Amino acid sequence: MISLLLVDDHPVVRDGLRGMFDADPRFQVVGEAADGSEAIGAAERLQPDVILMDLRMPRTDGVTAIRELAARGIAARVLVLTTYDTDSDVLPAIEAGATGYLLKDTTRDELFRAVEAAAAGTSTLSPAVTTLILDQLRQPDEDPLSQRETEVLDLIAKGSTNREAAKQLFVSEATVKTHLLHAYAKLGVNDRAAAIAAAYSRGYLTV
Repeated sequence: MISLLLVDDHPVVRDGLRGMFDADPRFQVVGEAADGSEAIGAAERLQPDVILMDLRMPRTDGVTAIRELAARGIAARVLVLTTYDTDSDVLPAIEAGATGYLLKDTTRDELFRAVEAAAAGTSTLSPAVTTLILDQLRQPDEDPLSQRETEVLDLIAKGSTNREAAKQLFVSEATVKTHLLHAYAKLGVNDRAAAIAAAYSRGYLTV
């Protein structure tokens, strides 16, 4: 029997998942958590075989929790189950140590197979995620961020507005916006949050 910890900030989602897994003798739901912080504590107490982890949650998000679980040496396999399939969600989760990545439109049988695979240490990725990762691998010669683009993103990541970043770099606010737009294009994203996430995941920014 595979023991499971369910992590999602929506109670109705956790209830639905618990109902599915409790009805199958191959699985046992040993606990639930509403965010990444709760998940870390529950995983330490309960030592589940597999953690079903949502990504975007209040307080502590899924990627942060996955990193912390790995840092603490918790042996549970993490299977991401989320609605988000952008590169700013997928790549950080995989790099943090997720064993698999599924979207919430997956079928019950696919989810069960993925949990069994995760418990055995085998990765399962949804088709959309597989395509995204392959696309990333096919672009090894991406145009790198310039030093100034990296500096602008670093300031934005630390909470600066465009105007504040312009003052610190002794350039105009329009120049900062131009650097951001160039960075968006190179990283393949459309907004500040995604650009910052992508810059961290690709090593341009460090914590």
